[in-house]
Amino acid sequence: MTETRPLGVLDASALLAYLLGEPGSEVVERALIGGLVMSAVNLAEVLAWFAEHGEDPLMTYEALKARGIVNGLVQIEPFVEADVPEVARLRPLTKAIGLSLGDRACLALGRKLGLPVFTADRAWENAGVTVEVRLVR
Repeated sequence: MTETRPLGVLDASALLAYLLGEPGSEVVERALIGGLVMSAVNLAEVLAWFAEHGEDPLMTYEALKARGIVNGLVQIEPFVEADVPEVARLRPLTKAIGLSLGDRACLALGRKLGLPVFTADRAWENAGVTVEVRLVR
């Protein structure tokens, strides 16, 4: 990734759409060119999806690094103790629409960095949080 400010924060659903060639992949591809960040929590979600579909998560992780996606086009941000209160604060605001811990980690990272979040999850439109949500499909 270049030294310039990233375009946004990438949710697991958006990266999966890109990797699987699903609708919205072209939006993610354009955003990747400008550089994105992703929470380690959301990367774990991506790897878990592949594990559930019979792939080895370590091999998938290494393949994403080798392709220049992980820690290239997408900088992985650690989930640290200081992030915990914001993710917890989002729980009552997003519980009614079913946002997961990973969803809230992504939104919290977007808020922390002052960047929009890219997702394929339409429920985020109604999250009621002060983060710009960009739907990829």
